[in-house]
This record gives sequence, C-alpha cells and structure tokens, in this order.
Amino acid sequence: MKNIFQIYKTDVKRIVTNWAALIIILGLIFLPSLYAWFNIKASWDPYGNTKGIKIAVTNHDEGTTIKEKKINAGEEIVESLKKNKLLGWTFVDEKTALNGVNHGNYYASIIIPKDFSAKIATVLTKNPTKATIDYTVNEKINAIAPKITAKGATGITEQISKNFIKTANGAIFKIFNEIGVELEKELPTIQKVRDLIFKLEKNFPALKNAVNTALTDANKTEDIVNEVQKNLPIVAHMTQEGIRVSDSLQQYLKTSKDIANTIAPNVKQDIQTLTAASLYVEQVTASMQNGTISIQDAKAQLGHIEKQLGIGITVTNVIIDLFDHVNNLTNSEILTSEISKLQGLTNKYQKEQELINRIQEVDEEQAKGFINEINRLAKETTAITEDLTNRYESDIKPKLEQGFQKAQLTAENADRILNETNQRIPEVEGILKDAQQGLSIGKAEISHIQASLPTVESKIKELADSIRKFEKEQDLNEIIQLLTLNFQKESEFFAEPVELKEHHLFPIPNYGSAMSPFFTTLSLWVGALLLVSLLTVEVHSEEIHFKSYEIYFGRFLTFWTIAILQSLIVTVGDMAVLGTYVDAKPWFVLFGAIISTVFMCIVYTLVSIFGNVGKAMAIVFLVLQLAGSGGTFPIQVTPPFFQAIFPFLPFTYAISMMREAVGGILWDVVRHDLLVLSLFTGITLLFGLALKKPINNISGGLVKKAKASKLIH
Repeated sequence: MKNIFQIYKTDVKRIVTNWAALIIILGLIFLPSLYAWFNIKASWDPYGNTKGIKIAVTNHDEGTTIKEKKINAGEEIVESLKKNKLLGWTFVDEKTALNGVNHGNYYASIIIPKDFSAKIATVLTKNPTKATIDYTVNEKINAIAPKITAKGATGITEQISKNFIKTANGAIFKIFNEIGVELEKELPTIQKVRDLIFKLEKNFPALKNAVNTALTDANKTEDIVNEVQKNLPIVAHMTQEGIRVSDSLQQYLKTSKDIANTIAPNVKQDIQTLTAASLYVEQVTASMQNGTISIQDAKAQLGHIEKQLGIGITVTNVIIDLFDHVNNLTNSEILTSEISKLQGLTNKYQKEQELINRIQEVDEEQAKGFINEINRLAKETTAITEDLTNRYESDIKPKLEQGFQKAQLTAENADRILNETNQRIPEVEGILKDAQQGLSIGKAEISHIQASLPTVESKIKELADSIRKFEKEQDLNEIIQLLTLNFQKESEFFAEPVELKEHHLFPIPNYGSAMSPFFTTLSLWVGALLLVSLLTVEVHSEEIHFKSYEIYFGRFLTFWTIAILQSLIVTVGDMAVLGTYVDAKPWFVLFGAIISTVFMCIVYTLVSIFGNVGKAMAIVFLVLQLAGSGGTFPIQVTPPFFQAIFPFLPFTYAISMMREAVGGILWDVVRHDLLVLSLFTGITLLFGLALKKPINNISGGLVKKAKASKLIH
C-alpha cells in the first residue's frame, strides 16, 4: 500500500510543479464537458423548432357544388395551414414547388389536384371516389426531416378525413333526427287510426245484432249506424295522415342502406383497432416470456398495456350497442352471435386488466405466471378479433344490411295496409249509407243490409289483423327513439370514436434534458479515452522497483482523480451552464462520479494490460456501445446483434442510472444498475491483477520493436 500511494503522491507532485503538465491535465478535465455540452445544446429542442423545415404547398382545387352550396376543400386546407406554425408551409406554384424539392430548397411538397373537392363530393353518388393529395419528399437532404414532413402530410389527410366524417355523418343523422321528430309528433294520429279500426272490429258484432233485431228495435240500429258513419271521416282523415307518416318512414328506411354503408367502415375500423390492441398485448407479453424484456422493465410497460385494454373495452362496448340497436330495430337476433363474442372479448380484456393490476403486487415468479396467463388471453382475444375481421365483409356487414332491409320491408307492409284501409273506407261508407237508407225504408231493406254486413266485417277484420301483425314484428317507438338521438353527438362520436388520454409519469420539459444522460455518459467514456491517450499507464523509477499490482493501482489513483474531476465538471455544468432539467441533482452528480470511476477502471485496465492495443479495444467498445446501449433509439428497433449485446454493455446501465436522476428515481432500478456496474468493475479488477504482469512480459518485445519504428510511442 505504501508504494501504491507513493506513486500517486509523486504523480500529483509532478502535475502541480510542472506548469505544462498542469495545463494539459486541466485541458483533459474540461474537454469531456465540452463534448457533452455542445451535443446537448445542439439537440436541445429539435421538435420545437420544426417551423424552419420548409414544405411547399400548391393548390389547384377548382371546388364543386353540393346541393346548391359551393365548397372548396383545397382553399380550406390552405387557410388552416397558414395558421399552422409547426412547419414552414410555403405557398408557391407547382413548378416552383417540385423544382425546390428537387434542389433541396424545400424538404417536401404537397400538391392539391384540381378535382380534390369534386372527388370528395362523390360520396353522395353511387360510385364514390377517394380524393388524393400528391406528396413529394427529398430524402437525401436529411435523415430525420422526411419523418417530420410525412407526419405533417398525414396530419392534413387525417384532419380532412375527420372533418369530412363529422360533417357528412352530421348531415345524415340530422335528416334522420328530423324524420324521427316528425314521426313522434304524428304518433298520436297513428295510434288513433289503430284504435278506431280495432274499435270497429270490436263493435261489429253489436252492429250485426242491431241489424238482426232491426225489426223490433229499428231506432237502436239506426243510432249505431249513425255513430259508425260519424267516425268514418275521422278514420279516413287519420288514414291519410298515417299514409303520409308511413311514406316518411319508408323514405328514412330507404336511406338506411346509406347509413349501413357510412357506418360499416367505422365498425370494421373499430374491430381492426381491437385486433391491433390484442396483437400489441400478445407481442409485448411474448417479449416478457422469452426474456427480451425483464420483469422489472415489463412492470414499467404494463401501464401502457392496461391503457390499450381500456381502449379495447370502450370500442367493444360501442360495437355491442350498435349491434343491439340493429337487433331491436329488426326485432330479430341476427347479430346475437357476434354480440356474444364481443361480450366474451370484453370479459377477457377485463381479466387481463385484473392480472396487470395484480402483477404490481406480487414477486417475480408469480408475475411470470400472470404474464403467461395474459399472453394466453391476448392470443384468444386476437383470434376472436381476427375472426370478426375475416367474417366482416362476408357475414357481419350483410347482416347489418339485412337488418335495415327487413325494417324497410316492414314499413312497406305498413304503407300497404294503410293504403288498403284508405281504399276500402269508401266501400264501408257506401255500405253504411245503404244501411241507413234501408232503415229508413223499413223491413224490406234490412234483409239487403244483413247480406252486406259479412263483407264489411271481413274487410275490417283484415285491416285489424294486418295492424296486429305489424306491431308483432316491429315497435314503432323503438324506431322513433333511434331516430331522435342527438345527431351532433353521434356525428362527433363516429368522427373520433376513441380519444387518447395521456399521462406523463416522469415529465422532462425538453429534448436536450432527455438526451443529457446519454451525452453525459458518452463524454465520460471519451474523457477516459483522452486520459489514456495522453498520459502513460506505466511507472518508470530508477530508485524503487515497483511490482505490477503496485503500478496498476498507484497509477490508477492518478487517472481516477482526474476522471472524478471530469465527471464533476460535466454533471454540474449540465445543470449550471446549460440549465438541463434534473429531478435529483445531488444524485445526478454522484451517479456521474460512480460511472466515471467504472469507465476509467475499464479503459485504464485495457491500456494497462494491452498497451496501444488496449486503446483500440476501448474505442471499439465505445463504438459498440453507441449503437447497442439504447441511448438514442429504443433498443427494440435496432438490429438483432445490438439487441443481443445490449445487456452486456456498461453504457446500458450507466445511461439508465442517469435517466433515473433526470426523470425521477426508482430505487429498485438504481440498485440493479449499481449492481451490474459493480460486477463490471470487479471483473475488470480481476483481469487487471491477473493478466497485467504476464501480458506485459509477453508484449514487451513487441512494444520495443514498435517504438523503434519512430512512428508509435
């Protein structure tokens, strides 16, 4: 120990007493901080300054007319983009736009064709055609810019689609709402017609008895006939009203096919949303099962999975409500099987949510069992949603159309019955007039009336039976209830059926602060490389013969001292000079010192054992860690090789620990990172003590030969 500290004290004395060495050491202390600070500042808020990314916009839209109302969707897009400051929208002609993209003056161009509005308007025709927007991008200018411009382009189309669905559905549902209100208003009239026909049917036996007893009670028979005649004009008027209302109902149900065509894509999209949610849960839990994601990391991701499941439950309930409405509308069970499957799907989603909540409270072994169960349930839900998707066009959509067709047929039957009633009322009126005349004439005419009554009774009974059949097959109140729903809310729902509710667990205000753990960690490794590049790891003394382990530890103390100073300058400077956001400032500084110690130990040991070859090994190690530590992009999006080496890199755990200090500390994560970094340090020390002397002896001749070349020191 005495010789180790002797080496360290000698090094410190030489640095302090030699002004040239002191200047170089000070430079080595500050250089890593510059490396970190410049990179952090350069990436401080790249996505908040995208207004400098120029996108050329050209509008050729000539507009169109829909129901005597002029529209120009292209002009609306241009006006909205002028208010949008997220990107540098520049409005030029097509030639300038394309030439500018080709030469790099613009990153991309968006050209709205002249038939844009006209194609959107085809939705009201038998052959609707999708509108298109021409998007051109120059990928060679920058790797990231095309992703940003593409997001802007897709944002335009998404906003157009959302507004169009909301407007179109709103118009359709408003028409249906007006029909429903009219039906509701005329419902008492319809019910009166029904009640009068049933009353005629019920009183007809009394009429027959009156005719049969006319010889002895002519006055009573005449009163009954007069009452019936009095009611006939009311029946005729109400029948005419019923025909008018029935025509409105038929007009609505003829439009129902358009409703099915409008709603059907949304239903299919909702089912595909369920499939995506199930596949996501299945894939993430599969990664947990095969060890790609650790249990601790898995628990951190379970909240997002639970959110996906919540969306799945909401979408499933919306589809179930729609299918229930169709069943009620048609008074049938054509979609009962699908409803049952969707209810089973909801139960499985809820079971998965329960398991996710329980995982947070159990140990690792029990968590694995729950994850296996969630994966099994996810596979079952995926199978159900894929089955619904596969059967949608061939089975489910035809059932929806069948339901509306059945409702239309029912309305046509009601219209036919009312028309028959209207046609037969004059016949009844004529017969009753004859009956009245017969009563006035006397007994001679009563026999003729008696012969006519069976025909009248038969016709009234036919009308009553037809009404009863209609009421058995369909409930007019349910149709009215469906039509009088809030059309604005229905339109808004189908335009955006799912709303994303975000929760930020560890909010970091800017991109530069979020990247500070990576660049700070990287600068500490670079600082260690600079030290071994300019300072020697060997000790030459003519007075004392030091042992290899004494040289190893003695000179390491010198390197370690400088490395600690480097880490202090970098971490404190991140906060004081740049103003990066750090949740736990003292821990950020302490973690930086720990990481600098580990890195210095690794790099110093490589050079101490292997000499210049060790420097090359440290550089190769740096290159591998840049790509394989998940410092910039998530490790899951990198090639399989880098995902395989990810758990074996010091950067992985160093960056993780620094992120905890920046975003908010989870001590179980920090303890795990410290444990792994300690293992790296322990293994490095073992190699240093065991291999330094033998490898130095073996490579001594090689080093001398290399130095003789006057090219290598």
